[in-house]
Amino acid sequence: MPESLPDEGPPFILTNDDGYFAPGIAALRVAVERLGIDHRVVAPSDAVSGCGHAVTTHAPLRSTPEPAGGWSVSGTPADCVRLALHSFVPSANWVLSGINAGGNLGVDLFHSGTVAAVREAVFHGQKGIALSHYIARDYRIDWNRTAEWAAQLLPLLMARELPPNAFWNVNFPCIPPDRPMPEIVFCPWDRSPLPLRYRFEAEEASYDGVYHERPRKPGHDVSVCFGGQIAVSLVEL
Repeated sequence: MPESLPDEGPPFILTNDDGYFAPGIAALRVAVERLGIDHRVVAPSDAVSGCGHAVTTHAPLRSTPEPAGGWSVSGTPADCVRLALHSFVPSANWVLSGINAGGNLGVDLFHSGTVAAVREAVFHGQKGIALSHYIARDYRIDWNRTAEWAAQLLPLLMARELPPNAFWNVNFPCIPPDRPMPEIVFCPWDRSPLPLRYRFEAEEASYDGVYHERPRKPGHDVSVCFGGQIAVSLVEL
C-alpha cells in the first residue's frame, strides 16, 4: 500500500489531453484519492492529443461543471491550466497531467498536450508531473494497476526537490500482467528524432513511422521505458 500524504495545502490541478472522460485521468484520480490529495479536475471536453502547447486566445472557452467533480473545458490542456490557475484553483501549486494513453518519450515532449499542461504550470511558478503509459502493439492498459503504480510513485517524486523551471516526465512501460511494479529509473530524455517515414497516395502523405522502432540512446527514457522500467526524466525549461 502506498504511503498517504497529509491532506494539507491547496488542491492539486488534474488535467490531460485525452479528455475529461478518459480512463487515464480516472486512474490518476484514483491514485491521488488513495494518497489523500485534495484535487480539482480541469480537463479538455474532448480528446486533443498531440496538440502541443496550443492555447486559445481569439475564441471563447466554454467550461462545464461535471457531476463527477471539476470542469470540462472546450480547449487545450494548456488552456485548462491557464483557466484553472486564473479562476477555478488559483491557490494550486501542483499540476498533475495524464495518465496519457500512449508514451510521451524523448522528443514527444514537444508535441504532447499532456506535457504542455505541466510546462504551462511551470511557466506560472507551479510544480508539475506529466504521466504517460507507453502502449506496445496489441497491449491493453490495466488502468487499475497503473493507478497503483502512480500512487506509489507520486509521493517519491513530490518528496524530491525540483529545480526552478523544471518538471518530472514519467512514462510507464508495457509489462506482462503477472509482473511486480517495475523499477523506477531516473534518466535523461532522448533527443533522437522520430523516424522520417511517410506513405504517399496521390497527393496525400500519411505518416508511416513505427513508434517502437524509433532511435534510442542507451540509458535514456525511450530505451528505459521500452526495456520494461518506469522512466522518470527531469525536464528543465
